[in-house]
Amino acid sequence: MQKIKKGDEVVVLTGKDKGRKGNVVRVMPKNGKALVSGINMVKRHQKQTAAQEAGIINKEAPIDLSNLAIADPKDGKPTRVGFRVEDGKKVRFAKRSGDLIDG
Repeated sequence: MQKIKKGDEVVVLTGKDKGRKGNVVRVMPKNGKALVSGINMVKRHQKQTAAQEAGIINKEAPIDLSNLAIADPKDGKPTRVGFRVEDGKKVRFAKRSGDLIDG
């Protein structure tokens, strides 16, 4: 089971977006990276195709998982993730508050 999953709300710990929050769009465990909505935006030059206009577009670039922390469900501050078994299922919980993390 992964500590950070698609749909989780995360806080950026380092870099130009430090302190900002966003939702995980995609996790790439092989690369150890994740795409977070509105975080680590980069400009890319795009050729015109049948489907898209030409021009400069803004899109999210992958950010390393080590630079992300789950936002605590109680107060929204960064927290570490722990695992425990409840009712025969392995669940994630926030170490800061002890609350279960949805997902």
